[in-house]
Amino acid sequence: MSTVAYEIVDVFTDRPFAGNPLAVVFGAEHLDTAQMQTLAREFNLAETTFVLPPTDPSATYRIRIFTGSSELPFAGHPSVGTAVTLMRQGRFGPGRVVQECGAGLLPLDVTAAGSATLTGATPRLGDPVPLEALLEITGLTADQVETSAAPREAGCGLDWNFFPVRRSALAAVQLDHQAAARHGITGVSVFSWEAGVAHARVFVPGDAVWEDPATGSAALGLGVWLVGAGLLPGDGVSSFRVHQGVEMKRPSVLDCTVTAENGAATSATVTGHVYPVATGKIAIPPFIG
Repeated sequence: MSTVAYEIVDVFTDRPFAGNPLAVVFGAEHLDTAQMQTLAREFNLAETTFVLPPTDPSATYRIRIFTGSSELPFAGHPSVGTAVTLMRQGRFGPGRVVQECGAGLLPLDVTAAGSATLTGATPRLGDPVPLEALLEITGLTADQVETSAAPREAGCGLDWNFFPVRRSALAAVQLDHQAAARHGITGVSVFSWEAGVAHARVFVPGDAVWEDPATGSAALGLGVWLVGAGLLPGDGVSSFRVHQGVEMKRPSVLDCTVTAENGAATSATVTGHVYPVATGKIAIPPFIG
């Protein structure tokens, strides 16, 4: 039976069985899309990455990223987790590497201590999101909402809907997947904000893994949202921290920066540790179609 090697790591944590688990599959150049999707369903984690040779000469390596149901152009914890895993295996040393993925070429700075800093793609501040829709989707009430800034889309390669609430409201969220489908909401970060620290829960309604314990792409987008909302300075570099996964009993820490100019975010980074928890080999699914 033909197999491929894999490793499972926990991302955005410095200890095992916390953070966001990720499967990294090596030697994926002989797998087609359907086989990758089948393996991602088998691992049944939020995301699985497949390591491939780069097609761009300026890239250090290439990855494809799959949830249990679809392929993503970019995601934060797969990018950070794969970079540290490849460094630990000796594929390259600590320092700056360039990841090729569906969103393009993204730089990461990897440390010998097992952390990586990801610089997101071009920031985008999107449209406001109707409050009534988010209340229906999350099961929250108007008095649990933080009213100093409006819900809005934002992202750095992958967009999220950002919904500011009171800290006490986080534990009360009851996700309504059918309501999310009616309103066309596929990803929402529900968060509280105080003194440079966010506490967040990130949901992907309708996906096989519908709550994420650590979401690098959402942390990047949050920086864009915070600048747009006037909660971080509109010029210069600001640092902030995101705590996520507490309600899932997988606490995670994401350290972030956002750079702004003339009131708009121009770049964002997210940093986290990666902890290895398992290695093995998995059978290659038969070709499909």
